[in-house]
Amino acid sequence: MVIPFSPPRIDDKIIAEVTKALQSGWITTGPRTKLFEKKIAEYCNVTDVLAVNSWTAGAELLLYWYGIKEGDEVIVPVYTYCATANIVRHRGAKVIMVDVTSDFGIDISKIEKHINARTKAVIPVDVGGLPIDYAALNLLLQKQKVKELFVPESENQQKLGRILVLSDAAHSFGAVYQNVKVGSQADFTVFSFHAVKNLTTAEGGAICINLPKPFKNDEIYKQLNTLTLHGQNKDALAKTQKGSWEYDVIDAGFKCNMTDILASIGLVEFDRYENDTLPKRKWVFEKYTEVLKKFEWAITPLYEDEHRITSYHLYLLRIKDISLEQRNSIIQEIFDQDVSVNVHYKPLPLLSYYKSLEYNMDDYPVAKKLWETEISLPVFYDITEEQVIKVIEVVVKSVNKVLQK
Repeated sequence: MVIPFSPPRIDDKIIAEVTKALQSGWITTGPRTKLFEKKIAEYCNVTDVLAVNSWTAGAELLLYWYGIKEGDEVIVPVYTYCATANIVRHRGAKVIMVDVTSDFGIDISKIEKHINARTKAVIPVDVGGLPIDYAALNLLLQKQKVKELFVPESENQQKLGRILVLSDAAHSFGAVYQNVKVGSQADFTVFSFHAVKNLTTAEGGAICINLPKPFKNDEIYKQLNTLTLHGQNKDALAKTQKGSWEYDVIDAGFKCNMTDILASIGLVEFDRYENDTLPKRKWVFEKYTEVLKKFEWAITPLYEDEHRITSYHLYLLRIKDISLEQRNSIIQEIFDQDVSVNVHYKPLPLLSYYKSLEYNMDDYPVAKKLWETEISLPVFYDITEEQVIKVIEVVVKSVNKVLQK
């Protein structure tokens, strides 16, 4: 029995809905995409959601919209996937890395010392699906002395009057913060619907728009929608109306709209997400924790506290007091027994590109320790109880073998 890490759920319902989309004549952005946006908006308690073709494209679009450019600085956690930082580099801005806490979220207490007149945005990350403390972050950025440091250099920056909060919620669709679904806690929240995510559209993402007054979020939706289509002021759906063939290009935009084919997958996944997908993933988490918490060497992940409930995306197991070499040996032992595991994530300074920019992993001791001791266990909808039991048995056997050497 070979156990994969995170295969997508592709069944007859998905295949049937994709077939209907193909047969409908709408294979680019159309009615299914708009319906998908509406359902996400209702679920996340926001008025406007824009579907895009990836988290990365959507998030970079927002940095462009906010006017982030060369010379600016954007704060990100050091423990994240490279996309969080790459989009900042795409805009020519400097990535300011901040260490994390033991739950893998950005350490908010360490952010303020990095804020200066060049700081334009913070991108917190809900690693593994557990929300960061948005209230604490928002409170920090509303502090008078922090706001006084902010130097607006674009119309949108002047209107907001402070550092932008762009939430990297690639992992946390369906998570809960202070009894509310993730999506309305930041100025923008961007989800990923990549193939390995809880809810997939194969590739894709969505932007929850939650700007304060005087912004009008429906108008921001229209602006961003235009920017996803090279700055073209009419999408394919709008151009089908009688006499509406003519269009204009009002900005040098991007090309990152979601298609109806992708949205058709998302619609099926969405309709069974809350009452089927999330409960199954929670069951897997609880099965792992029930057994692993009995071992002295196991640090099981935090996935619920008084303010937060995870989306159960990644089971981030940590092995207490081991070296990087021991962790890697444990992983090899696990793979040798036909169980797939992973590590989330290799912190940014360990990647060749960011190392070349002279970021140093030793400056981030918490992230360094997390990275060296973390192993992500398989969590996916179709995993069986027999497979969960095998994963546990293999992990326990592998850890004990390495620790006894």
